[in-house]
Amino acid sequence: MFNKVILIGNLTRDVELRYTPNGTAIAKFGLATNRTYKDNLTGENKQEVMFIDITVFGRSAEVANQYLSKGRRVLIEGRLVLDQWVDNTGQKRSKHSVVAERVQFMDSKSSGDESGYNADRYNQPSAPAPKQQMQKQENNIPSIDIDEDEIPF
Repeated sequence: MFNKVILIGNLTRDVELRYTPNGTAIAKFGLATNRTYKDNLTGENKQEVMFIDITVFGRSAEVANQYLSKGRRVLIEGRLVLDQWVDNTGQKRSKHSVVAERVQFMDSKSSGDESGYNADRYNQPSAPAPKQQMQKQENNIPSIDIDEDEIPF
């Protein structure tokens, strides 16, 4: 079986951060995604908007709470889950949501900062490198001379 979801959208509300009794961080926020399509009957372009609840755990939850706010654009990789509960009237309710395994910030926190930030659940996030540092690193990349006969495929 395979359960993988990849979404790009904007946060519909600020991140809500909570902690479990054993200290695990849990962040929840809403994500709005849209797609544009052409109506077959009228021929005009239309937009379909989806609102999805996202849950993030661990260090990524803390980073999301620190850097994300309503309106920010993010890429989410995760898995689809079915939440079930009983409401106040005793009626069974359910909805689908996404548990994020990777959160990547698509825009910068301030308009002057274009470096962005990447919070990966399995890798310790690091602060974004200044543009000058990144350019220096690109200039120090060694060139590799490989003969075509050496490539195994």
